[in-house]
Amino acid sequence: MAFLLPQILVCLTILLPLSAVAQTNGNITVGDSLIATDNSSSWVSPSGYFAFGFSPYNGKDLYLLSIWFAKVPNRTIVWYANGDKPAPRGSKVELTADRRLVLTDPREEVLWTIPGTIPGIAAYGSMSNTGNFVVEDSSFNPLWESFNNPTDTILPGQSMGRGGMLSSRQSETNFSQGRFQLRLLQDGNLVLNTINLPSSYANEAYYKSDTTSGDSNTSTAGKELIFNETGYMYVLRENNQQFLLNNTQVGSVNDFYFRATLNFDGVFALYSHPKASNSNRSWSPLWSIPDNICINNLATKGSGICGYNSICNLTADKRPMCECPNRYSLLNPNDPYGSCKPDFIQGCEEDLLIPGEDLYSFEELTNINWPESDYAVFSNYNEDQCRQSCLEDCMCAVANIGGTNCWKKKLPLSNGRVESTGGKSLIKIRKDNFTLPDSRFPISEPKKKKQDPWTVIGSVLLGGSVFVNIVLIGAVCLGFTFKKVQKVIANSSVADMNWRRFTYKELVEATDGFKEELGKGAFGVVYKGKIQMRSTVLVAVKKLHSSFQGSDREFKTEVNIIGQTHHKNLVRLLGFCDEGQQRLLVYEFLSNGTLADFLFGDSRPCWNRRIQIATAIARGLLYLHEECSTQIIHCDIKPQNILLDDYYTARISDFGLAKLLMMDQSHTNTAIRGTKGYVAPEWFRNMAITAKVDVFSYGVVLLEIICCRRSVKMDMESDGAEEKAILTDWAYDCYREGTLDALVEYDEEALDDRKKLERFVMIAIWCIQEDPSLRPTMRKITQMLEEVVEVPVPPCPCPFTKTV
Repeated sequence: MAFLLPQILVCLTILLPLSAVAQTNGNITVGDSLIATDNSSSWVSPSGYFAFGFSPYNGKDLYLLSIWFAKVPNRTIVWYANGDKPAPRGSKVELTADRRLVLTDPREEVLWTIPGTIPGIAAYGSMSNTGNFVVEDSSFNPLWESFNNPTDTILPGQSMGRGGMLSSRQSETNFSQGRFQLRLLQDGNLVLNTINLPSSYANEAYYKSDTTSGDSNTSTAGKELIFNETGYMYVLRENNQQFLLNNTQVGSVNDFYFRATLNFDGVFALYSHPKASNSNRSWSPLWSIPDNICINNLATKGSGICGYNSICNLTADKRPMCECPNRYSLLNPNDPYGSCKPDFIQGCEEDLLIPGEDLYSFEELTNINWPESDYAVFSNYNEDQCRQSCLEDCMCAVANIGGTNCWKKKLPLSNGRVESTGGKSLIKIRKDNFTLPDSRFPISEPKKKKQDPWTVIGSVLLGGSVFVNIVLIGAVCLGFTFKKVQKVIANSSVADMNWRRFTYKELVEATDGFKEELGKGAFGVVYKGKIQMRSTVLVAVKKLHSSFQGSDREFKTEVNIIGQTHHKNLVRLLGFCDEGQQRLLVYEFLSNGTLADFLFGDSRPCWNRRIQIATAIARGLLYLHEECSTQIIHCDIKPQNILLDDYYTARISDFGLAKLLMMDQSHTNTAIRGTKGYVAPEWFRNMAITAKVDVFSYGVVLLEIICCRRSVKMDMESDGAEEKAILTDWAYDCYREGTLDALVEYDEEALDDRKKLERFVMIAIWCIQEDPSLRPTMRKITQMLEEVVEVPVPPCPCPFTKTV
């Protein structure tokens, strides 16, 4: 007996682990759970074909609750729960009686649970051999099935009734909701369509099964999409007839795994993979629909298969490939299927600056067309006439020639594709990298002996165009005198400048009697208007209060100052009116609103666009601080004062709180300005005010761009809300503790670019240093953002007030 005891112990040590593994097979009972780790266990089907559990998500300590083929070497996911909200390490999924399956993060906040109300009490869960995860009651009646809640894939034995839908992911590795859907409509038609994210607006179908009832025979309508156990897929009609999606021989289910997936690029395809354990083959496509997705799609209210201004071309395996035209580049460099933007300035306002100049040439593209972007068509036109018409039209971006017809197209171009009948497209491009010249602002220079080192206060650059930010301006301007400024302006008459000078009557007509108010401030009200300059141009017209005694001085000062500034990241002045008591400024109208609207809306903007905006703001501030003829301190940098143009290029607006410093000055003292949450500490300490106050504000804005949340957030209700309320404090804590994933709320795109994320957070911490001498200049910040120089490890930003 003593001899047998060691052998028994050895056997137990071998069998106990096997027993633990075996517990993952078969039924799961209420209370069973899985933890998200690199080597976490899973709930496996009895055959071992499928597994339910956590899949590592892009190697960023994030996990996807999913079902996958357990015996395929490269993990192939067929169902997932939390594509829009990946689970951090340590998260848990548990089978509960009341909420069935519930996924929580390490702080026990719910990331996902079975949606809706399902009658009955859960008792068991099981991972079936077909790939269906089922939650059952105590009598083994199903309460919920993954087969009835598909994501982007359907498996043999699975069906989808009317109203059912597959939704694509964003990319091969990004499981957030994509732009493509496969739906069985209520009329029985199986369709593929794009949607306009972030909404659910469905565009025209680019594939239809045409299994509707028609006018007479209701029995012919499709009632169910079925993927049977033999690998065939069809729409089952009301009269039990079958409409095969494809009749290709698919092989035996005994030898192959099958799956049908709506790919991220919109192609719905059936795939097979050998079951043989020694097979090194990958998934092979057997058939796909549609035959040519680039040609079949025509979204009148969307971009098409590719993004705007892009061209869709079909590859040999019938998958779309998207490309930008010459001199265009991707808005998001990490999204090759996204929209493209021109790498040059093009527009009616820009063309007016040097009228008559030969600015453009054409790039010829054969058999390429954007069929939904036409705004004018001319018959009996030859190619030369079509070219000339487009060159003379500031709205024209592309001229398309087909036979004797000429179609003119404007941006953004949609539904771009290669097609045999596409004719010849002439895409208009700048002959060089044109930037607006400073010669647009000729101002007579005052003689040096008349210059004075007194500070000049810049007035409002877009007034109330961002709706709320000017109320402090009156106190600033009333607190200073401008004797020398008046002399400068006297020597530089506004009437001598090269902007367009409008009559008051023109602006009354342009604004329809000042009908649509955009915002108001201390010096005036801003109205939306339309002005005719060879074509209709939207503008923002700021009408100054004539009753304010300083308005004439403020008007002349602003026009003079803006005349010395021009940069692609500043809002541009187009003209003015100086007629009797009427003083008005005319600015370009920017259609995409403010950075605040962009960042703090319902959906989180993409990471690459956010970092492009952050860099653009830095370049604009660098220009104001160091590159324009008179240094300008903005004093109120915040998201509400950053506007976004048609291509989401950031433009700094509202110079109403700016202090202008003459070139031989380095600092000044004045009253507190700016907005709570963005104001540098030196405002409260009677310290010299320098350009470093803008650096501090920029650091706060940079953190808001990184995190997509406001700098001060006092209404948070979750655990630890108090420590998160002040973004600048919480950001440093997260950086110090190495928890940047929590700082960005597990933003997948940001975490995929972790190196840049950490760099940007470090730059922001340098910007918000309590000691202004430690803050870098905007030139240094721009170099760090663009990775020209390294970013040193930042110290605690508040050594005098923060207790470590």
